[in-house]
Amino acid sequence: TKQTYGRDHHPRCFTMWMAGAGIKPGIVYGDTDEFGYNVTENPVHIHELNATILHQLGIDAEKFMYQNQGLDQRLIGVEPAKPVREIMI
Repeated sequence: TKQTYGRDHHPRCFTMWMAGAGIKPGIVYGDTDEFGYNVTENPVHIHELNATILHQLGIDAEKFMYQNQGLDQRLIGVEPAKPVREIMI
């Protein structure tokens, strides 16, 4: 089946600006094609982004849980997700 996304929602790429908290200043990590549609370099899954943010906050991403419909969930999902060390000081 064809997956559709709402207006102005992009399923493949996004931009994020991060400052402080031990993140390298003035860098660009990753790249897209000339249309900004497909990732061409250094893809980062949302679970890796969450693992990076939690790591920089001093929170163990493997143990950090929240309840959703009676189940314990992790922001990094069930598969291992490592922080993106290339953007850290």
